[in-house]
Amino acid sequence: MLSVLLAVNFQPTIRGILVVLIMFVALVGSTYLIIGTNVGARLGFLITASALSGWMFSMAIIWAVYGIGLKGPEPSWQPADPITIVKDGTFLDRAEALDAPLDLEGMDASAAAAKVSAALVDNGWTVLGESDPRRGQAVAAADDIIQVQSGEYEAGTYVAVNVFDKGGERWPKINESLDFFAFRHEPRYAIVEIAPLIAQREEPGRAPARPQIDTAKSHNYIVMIRDLGARRQPALLIMFGSGIIFGLTAWSLHRREAILTRNLALKPAKA
Repeated sequence: MLSVLLAVNFQPTIRGILVVLIMFVALVGSTYLIIGTNVGARLGFLITASALSGWMFSMAIIWAVYGIGLKGPEPSWQPADPITIVKDGTFLDRAEALDAPLDLEGMDASAAAAKVSAALVDNGWTVLGESDPRRGQAVAAADDIIQVQSGEYEAGTYVAVNVFDKGGERWPKINESLDFFAFRHEPRYAIVEIAPLIAQREEPGRAPARPQIDTAKSHNYIVMIRDLGARRQPALLIMFGSGIIFGLTAWSLHRREAILTRNLALKPAKA
């Protein structure tokens, strides 16, 4: 018995299921028991089911509007097709980031990176500033792609120098500040430009050397596409499901009331 209790206490999955079951039986079951003893089992079930589904319907609307409560996948950056990691700016056209290939023949890494940045801006890409929160999100996603997913680089062997953003327009809009009904959108892309660092020798007892960009190596570009996720999907599903159940139970209660009123209005038959 002690081992079972300890398993329930230290197992989040089992404990969570038991908490939900006990809550449902204690709250919903006790409500149904009280109502059922006064109006009968069938009518008590309809009233309890209607109240529960109506409450869930109202809560799901609030969850869906504010994006809280039971949430689905959050928006995130994902590797773009057909190419995610571009080793050289010359091949950015193959990743569909530029309309035409660039000629970087004979240019050093710094000059080539400057030419690539200018070409991206001319093609509609926006350079995100250091204080822009979108820059930090894109860099973090790029770190995951090149370190965890692909293993191209290790932490501390490169630095993000630029982040470019393009697309993501939404419509219809009433104005720039009121876009609640802007359900349509264009794909949004981001390019994180990274520069390899010169390997520094670490000496015990000394502070780490300041990172220096390796000007002999070309910059790499990580192309990503924005996945908008489905944060409000569970709330919307609960809203529609609860709304259907609430409508059916409310209609059943109304139909029962109408039949009862009609029967009570009938005159008793004469013997």
